[in-house]
Amino acid sequence: MKDLNKPKANGLALIPFLIFLVIYLGTGIVLQAQGVEMAFYQLPAPIAALIAIIFAFIMSKGSMDEKFETFLRGCGDENIIIMCIIYILAGAFSTVSGAMGGVDSTVNFALSIIPPQYITAGIFIIACFISLATGTSVGTIVAVGPIAVGLAEKAGLNMALVIASLIGGAMFGDNLSIISDTTIAATRTQNVEMRDKFRLNFLMALPAAILSVIVLLIIGKPDIVVAGETYTYNVVKILPYLLVLIAALAGVNVFVVLTAGIIASGAIGLAYGDFGLIELGQLIYDGFVGMFEIFLLSMLIGGLAKMVERDGGVQWLLDKIRGMIKGRSSAEIGISALVSLVDCATANNTVAIIISGPIAKEISTEYKVDPRRSASLLDSFSCVFQGLIPYGAQMLIAIGFTNGAVSPLEVIPKMWYVFFLAIFAIVSIFVPFTDNVIKKDPWNFEHDKPMSKLADTVKQ
Repeated sequence: MKDLNKPKANGLALIPFLIFLVIYLGTGIVLQAQGVEMAFYQLPAPIAALIAIIFAFIMSKGSMDEKFETFLRGCGDENIIIMCIIYILAGAFSTVSGAMGGVDSTVNFALSIIPPQYITAGIFIIACFISLATGTSVGTIVAVGPIAVGLAEKAGLNMALVIASLIGGAMFGDNLSIISDTTIAATRTQNVEMRDKFRLNFLMALPAAILSVIVLLIIGKPDIVVAGETYTYNVVKILPYLLVLIAALAGVNVFVVLTAGIIASGAIGLAYGDFGLIELGQLIYDGFVGMFEIFLLSMLIGGLAKMVERDGGVQWLLDKIRGMIKGRSSAEIGISALVSLVDCATANNTVAIIISGPIAKEISTEYKVDPRRSASLLDSFSCVFQGLIPYGAQMLIAIGFTNGAVSPLEVIPKMWYVFFLAIFAIVSIFVPFTDNVIKKDPWNFEHDKPMSKLADTVKQ
C-alpha cells in the first residue's frame, strides 16, 4: 500500500543543500588561492546555512506559515535540542578544565613518563590521551603542537612525521571521546547511546593505534636523544577527565556526566586558587559561547533538512542511493561514502555528520543496519577524511607551528593512524568483527531501540 505521507521524490529540493556546500566550500577555495590563512574557516558556516535557508523558502511550495512551521519543526527536533545542550555542557567542561590547568597537567604527565628515545610515538600517545579526555582534536593540536615541534627540532626528528603523529593522535580522540562534537552528532542523529558507539569504534581505533605506535617506534627514532626534562603536573587536575570518561563508559546519563565534570573541575580550580567563584561562572559561560557556532549551525541545518525532506529532496537522494544498494554491506558503504564526500566538501567532520546523519538513519532503517553501527561509521569515516584533507583546521593549525617547514603534502603520506583506521573501518564492512559487542542486544527497528531498552519500556 502506498504511503500517503511519503513525500514525492524531487531532486530539485536538494538545491538549497548544494548552495550551502558551494558557498561554504567555494569561499574557502577562493580565499585559499588568495593566500588567506585558515581560508576554509573565514566564512562562518551558519551564514552559508542561512543563505541556503533563504533559497529553500523561495523554492519551497506552500504558504509562508507552512514553510516556517516546517523549518521550526526541524530546528526544534528532539535530537537537535539534545545535541545542542550536550554541546554547551561539553564546551563548559572543556573551558573550566583547561582554565584550572587540566590540559597542561595531562600533557606534562604524559611527557614525564615517556622515554626520550620514543618521542615520536610518545607524541602520538599524548595526543591520543589528550583528545580522548578533552573531546577536541583542534584543542589537542593547539595544546601539544608547540611542544611536539620543539622536541622534533631538538631531537632532529622528521618534522612531517611528527606533525602526522600529532594529527593522528588528535583524530583518535575526536573519533572516540564521548564529549567530542562528532560523537554527539553521530549518536544523536542515529538515536543511540554514546557508550555503544564508543565500544564499536574502539574495536577499529585501538588496533589502528597499536599499529601506528609500532610503526612510529621503528621509523620515528630521533637522531639525538634529548636529555630528560622536568615536567610539572598535578594528578588531581587530571581526575575530572578520568571521571567523565569512566562515568560515560559506565552508562551514566551524559547530562549528569558533563555536569559532574564541570562541578569537579570547578571545585579543583577553586581549591587551588586558579580562579574565583565569579570567574568560574564566567568560564562556564565562555564555554557555552564557544559552542555557539556549532549550536546555531545544528539548529539551522536541522530546519533546512526538514524543509528539504518535506519537498522530497531526501526521498530523491534515498531513491538514488537505494539503486546502488544490494544489501547490508553496500548500505554501509553508502553511509561511509556519503559522510566522506560531505566532509571533503565542508572541511568539518561535525558538519558532515549533521548533514549526512538523517539520510544515514533512513538507510540504516530500510536495510536493517544497526544504528549503533551507522553512528560508528559516520564518526570513523568523517574523522578519516578530516585528518587527510589538506585544508582542514587540524592540518592547517599543526603545520602552522612549523613556520612553513613542512607542507600538507609532506604530512599526508605519513598519516599512519588515519590510514590504519580507514583500513579497519573498510574491513569491518565486509568482515563485521565489531558486531560481537552488540549482537547480544539486537536492535528493534520497529521501535527504534535495542531489545533490552524495549523490555525496560514494557516493564514500566
